[in-house]
Amino acid sequence: MIRFREATRAEVPAVVALLADDALGAAREGTDLAPYLAAFDAMQAEAANILIVGEAAGRIVATCQLTFISGLSLRASRRAQVESVRVAADLRGRGIGAALMAEAEARARAAGCTLVQLTTNRARGDAHRFYERLGFTPSHLGFKKPL
Repeated sequence: MIRFREATRAEVPAVVALLADDALGAAREGTDLAPYLAAFDAMQAEAANILIVGEAAGRIVATCQLTFISGLSLRASRRAQVESVRVAADLRGRGIGAALMAEAEARARAAGCTLVQLTTNRARGDAHRFYERLGFTPSHLGFKKPL
Protein backbone atom coordinates (compact mmCIF):
# COMPACT_ATOMS: atom_id res chain seq x y z
CA MET A 1 0.00 0.00 0.00
CA ILE A 2 1.25 3.47 -0.92
CA ARG A 3 0.88 6.35 1.51
CA PHE A 4 1.14 9.85 0.02
CA ARG A 5 2.33 12.73 2.18
CA GLU A 6 4.55 15.80 2.15
CA ALA A 7 8.26 14.99 1.95
CA THR A 8 10.73 15.66 4.72
CA ARG A 9 14.18 17.17 4.25
CA ALA A 10 15.74 13.79 5.09
CA GLU A 11 13.97 12.29 2.06
CA VAL A 12 15.51 14.70 -0.46
CA PRO A 13 18.23 12.17 -1.46
CA ALA A 14 15.57 9.54 -2.23
CA VAL A 15 13.59 12.06 -4.30
CA VAL A 16 16.71 13.10 -6.23
CA ALA A 17 17.41 9.41 -6.93
CA LEU A 18 13.91 9.10 -8.45
CA LEU A 19 14.48 12.22 -10.55
CA ALA A 20 17.73 10.75 -11.91
CA ASP A 21 16.28 7.30 -12.57
CA ASP A 22 15.79 7.56 -16.33
CA ALA A 23 17.79 8.61 -19.39
CA LEU A 24 16.71 12.26 -19.28
CA GLY A 25 17.08 12.61 -15.52
CA ALA A 26 20.44 10.86 -15.39
CA ALA A 27 21.83 13.46 -17.78
CA ARG A 28 20.53 16.50 -15.90
CA GLU A 29 20.57 15.67 -12.18
CA GLY A 30 23.71 15.99 -10.07
CA THR A 31 25.28 14.19 -7.14
CA ASP A 32 25.89 17.24 -4.91
CA LEU A 33 22.86 17.35 -2.61
CA ALA A 34 23.49 20.89 -1.34
CA PRO A 35 21.49 22.65 -4.12
CA TYR A 36 18.62 20.19 -3.71
CA LEU A 37 18.50 20.71 0.05
CA ALA A 38 18.56 24.50 -0.43
CA ALA A 39 15.73 24.21 -2.96
CA PHE A 40 13.73 22.05 -0.56
CA ASP A 41 14.20 24.64 2.19
CA ALA A 42 12.99 27.38 -0.18
CA MET A 43 9.97 25.28 -1.13
CA GLN A 44 9.14 24.78 2.55
CA ALA A 45 9.18 28.55 3.03
CA GLU A 46 6.59 28.95 0.26
CA ALA A 47 3.18 27.86 1.49
CA ALA A 48 1.98 27.14 -2.05
CA ASN A 49 4.83 24.79 -3.04
CA ILE A 50 4.61 21.16 -1.92
CA LEU A 51 6.82 18.14 -2.53
CA ILE A 52 4.70 15.00 -2.33
CA VAL A 53 6.17 11.54 -1.84
CA GLY A 54 4.63 8.11 -2.02
CA GLU A 55 5.96 5.70 0.57
CA ALA A 56 5.61 1.92 0.58
CA ALA A 57 7.22 -0.33 3.17
CA GLY A 58 9.51 2.49 4.30
CA ARG A 59 10.72 3.24 0.76
CA ILE A 60 10.07 6.43 -1.22
CA VAL A 61 8.63 5.07 -4.49
CA ALA A 62 6.98 8.11 -6.07
CA THR A 63 7.15 11.89 -6.04
CA CYS A 64 5.83 15.06 -7.59
CA GLN A 65 5.99 18.76 -6.93
CA LEU A 66 2.71 20.64 -6.65
CA THR A 67 2.60 24.43 -6.82
CA PHE A 68 -0.53 26.54 -6.44
CA ILE A 69 -0.69 29.65 -8.62
CA SER A 70 -3.19 32.46 -8.21
CA GLY A 71 -3.87 34.44 -11.35
CA LEU A 72 -6.24 36.71 -13.22
CA SER A 73 -6.84 34.71 -16.40
CA LEU A 74 -9.72 32.28 -16.77
CA ARG A 75 -11.91 34.42 -14.52
CA ALA A 76 -9.23 34.66 -11.84
CA SER A 77 -8.81 30.91 -11.61
CA ARG A 78 -6.36 29.39 -9.21
CA ARG A 79 -4.39 26.62 -10.84
CA ALA A 80 -2.08 23.83 -9.75
CA GLN A 81 1.19 23.17 -11.55
CA VAL A 82 2.45 19.58 -11.34
CA GLU A 83 6.16 18.99 -11.95
CA SER A 84 8.72 16.23 -11.62
CA VAL A 85 6.32 13.29 -11.56
CA ARG A 86 8.30 10.11 -10.96
CA VAL A 87 7.63 6.50 -9.95
CA ALA A 88 10.40 4.03 -9.13
CA ALA A 89 11.36 2.15 -12.30
CA ASP A 90 10.70 -1.28 -10.82
CA LEU A 91 7.15 -0.28 -9.83
CA ARG A 92 5.93 1.46 -12.99
CA GLY A 93 2.77 0.14 -14.60
CA ARG A 94 1.12 -0.75 -11.27
CA GLY A 95 -1.16 2.28 -10.88
CA ILE A 96 1.13 4.22 -8.54
CA GLY A 97 1.45 7.14 -10.96
CA ALA A 98 -2.32 7.38 -11.35
CA ALA A 99 -2.75 7.31 -7.57
CA LEU A 100 -0.07 10.01 -7.21
CA MET A 101 -1.83 12.23 -9.73
CA ALA A 102 -5.17 11.63 -7.98
CA GLU A 103 -3.52 12.77 -4.74
CA ALA A 104 -2.19 15.90 -6.46
CA GLU A 105 -5.63 16.65 -7.93
CA ALA A 106 -7.33 16.19 -4.55
CA ARG A 107 -4.87 18.59 -2.93
CA ALA A 108 -5.41 21.06 -5.78
CA ARG A 109 -9.19 20.96 -5.33
CA ALA A 110 -8.79 21.42 -1.58
CA ALA A 111 -6.63 24.50 -2.28
CA GLY A 112 -9.35 26.03 -4.43
CA CYS A 113 -7.80 25.26 -7.81
CA THR A 114 -10.02 24.86 -10.86
CA LEU A 115 -7.30 23.68 -13.25
CA VAL A 116 -4.33 21.33 -13.09
CA GLN A 117 -1.54 21.87 -15.60
CA LEU A 118 1.80 20.26 -16.31
CA THR A 119 4.57 20.11 -18.85
CA THR A 120 6.38 17.02 -20.00
CA ASN A 121 9.40 16.53 -22.19
CA ARG A 122 8.59 15.82 -25.84
CA ALA A 123 10.73 12.67 -25.64
CA ARG A 124 8.53 11.10 -22.96
CA GLY A 125 5.98 9.34 -25.15
CA ASP A 126 4.90 6.94 -22.41
CA ALA A 127 4.25 9.92 -20.11
CA HIS A 128 2.15 11.62 -22.79
CA ARG A 129 -0.06 8.54 -23.10
CA PHE A 130 -0.27 8.28 -19.30
CA TYR A 131 -1.45 11.87 -18.87
CA GLU A 132 -3.97 11.56 -21.68
CA ARG A 133 -5.39 8.42 -20.02
CA LEU A 134 -5.89 10.55 -16.89
CA GLY A 135 -7.89 13.14 -18.84
CA PHE A 136 -5.20 15.72 -19.58
CA THR A 137 -5.24 17.24 -23.05
CA PRO A 138 -2.19 18.56 -24.92
CA SER A 139 -3.91 21.90 -25.43
CA HIS A 140 -0.92 24.24 -25.27
CA LEU A 141 2.60 24.45 -26.61
CA GLY A 142 5.18 25.17 -23.92
CA PHE A 143 8.42 27.08 -24.21
CA LYS A 144 11.45 27.24 -21.92
CA LYS A 145 14.48 29.48 -21.88
CA PRO A 146 17.49 28.99 -19.63
CA LEU A 147 18.48 32.08 -17.65
